Amino acid sequence: METKQIALIQGHPDPAGNRFCHALAAAYIKGAQAAGHNVQLIDIAHIQFPILRTYADFYEGVAPESLQQARQAIQSAQHLVVIYPLWLGSMPAYLKAFIEQVFRPGFAIDKGTDGLRWKKLLAGKTAHIVVTMGMPAIIFRWYYLAHSLKSLERNILQFCGIKPTQETLIGRVDSMDDSKREQWLAEMELLGRSGK
Repeated sequence: METKQIALIQGHPDPAGNRFCHALAAAYIKGAQAAGHNVQLIDIAHIQFPILRTYADFYEGVAPESLQQARQAIQSAQHLVVIYPLWLGSMPAYLKAFIEQVFRPGFAIDKGTDGLRWKKLLAGKTAHIVVTMGMPAIIFRWYYLAHSLKSLERNILQFCGIKPTQETLIGRVDSMDDSKREQWLAEMELLGRSGK
């Protein structure tokens, strides 16, 4: 099996690091490293950066120095893994702020020579999105149509050229027993081993 360069974005904003998202990330990294993959962890809870507030800053500003290491990890990766909890139907605001800062024009996208079409600067990369939630995953997927997840896939990752994307939805985390948690951790370790 070919080894990969992987960037894992830990999107839970709690710096205490004791959430199920952190355990899932650790399991993935354990499996990936055991298989010889190189994984760079980007733990957004431990990175300080300002929130973008203007159109001009997004298009013409420069990402802060605190995010340069994360940008380099994403740039060099063949595969991205994004893990986050579902908050109010979407990703936590701090993860969205991170994405807005990092996936800027000039890094993730750029205007084409005709000024109309966008160049996908991250083409050739793949991604796997892991979302934890309190509700049953089937409710999120079929009743809510996984709207926020589809937005991340289509409007951000694919817009930058990152595809295909895989999804893992983990529901009922608040009421999950230890046996079920261990099953999910084992599944994440297997995904890490396979570099998916």
